[in-house]
Amino acid sequence: MEIFRFGNIEYLWGLLIIPVLTLFFIWSRISRRRALKKFGQQEIISHLMPFSSKNRPVFKFFVVMLALAFFIAGIARPQFGSKLKTVKREGIELIIALDVSNSMMAEDIQPNRLERSKRAISRLVDRLKDDKIGLIVFAGDAYTQLPITSDYNSAKLFLNSVNTQIVPKQGTAIGAAIDLARRSFTPTGESNKAIIIITDGENHEDDAISSAQAAVKEGIIVHTIGMGLPAGAPIPVLRNGQTDYLKDRDGNVVITKLDEQMLEKISAAGEGIYVRANNAQVGLNALFDEINKMEKTEMESKTFSEYDDQFQYFFAIGLLLLLLEFVILERKNKYLKNIKLFG
Repeated sequence: MEIFRFGNIEYLWGLLIIPVLTLFFIWSRISRRRALKKFGQQEIISHLMPFSSKNRPVFKFFVVMLALAFFIAGIARPQFGSKLKTVKREGIELIIALDVSNSMMAEDIQPNRLERSKRAISRLVDRLKDDKIGLIVFAGDAYTQLPITSDYNSAKLFLNSVNTQIVPKQGTAIGAAIDLARRSFTPTGESNKAIIIITDGENHEDDAISSAQAAVKEGIIVHTIGMGLPAGAPIPVLRNGQTDYLKDRDGNVVITKLDEQMLEKISAAGEGIYVRANNAQVGLNALFDEINKMEKTEMESKTFSEYDDQFQYFFAIGLLLLLLEFVILERKNKYLKNIKLFG
């Protein structure tokens, strides 16, 4: 359900002009300061220019850039949903549980296991049509990143924010991820349901096989994708601004290896399939084919069918900001010069 959107979102690329203008403004201020230093001593120049202000031009520039941002946003046609309707679709409910433990930063799958997983999930979302999708992240614990939804734009937005710091407790609790996914499907939904676990399989926290068996009893299929290579790879860590590798207590570099046997057992218990990723492909295409084989059931979802343009408010704020910029002079007023409003 999309409450807010931009009718011409491509115009938001115009916001890139703001950092360019900001860099030009900073350069011009530095050049002006250097020129004044060549002209004479700062104390003398201050006496010659008693009404000159350092901070007013900066404030005026900030106001103009803010006004420009509102104008660009207005041109992009911001819209709010005004009419809600119920839409019936035929599809399935799919929850992806993504491992975000530190071992997913290993680079045996380029550029690393986690980034490659995120790209593959993004491509999968692009192929979905009438299905619902949810996203769970897990390491030592599991958390809902995106509740089950048919809003694919939100799914990709939340996916972009995923990193290894998003879960505070390290580890790989696959069972907790499956259990949370089971509880995250639409409670009254009669649709077919599937869980895709994307991990390197190094499960140290719980009994993932029992969790997969419990999911099957509720009519939920559990698939697994193994991210990593059997030979394994070290885990990059950042220390003092430099890349190092995680070491054990004895100072040996820790090698994280793909645990295929565990993932095969989980998918077998979940009546799904196991796919191993490599540097050529992740395996979501094979799973997508499996998902397409599942019987589609009718699902209801609420969505906005009509949107009202709200650009006039953005333009009005932009004009008010320009008016504010106009009434603020770059030089101090001789009658108000003792008022330190701008420092």
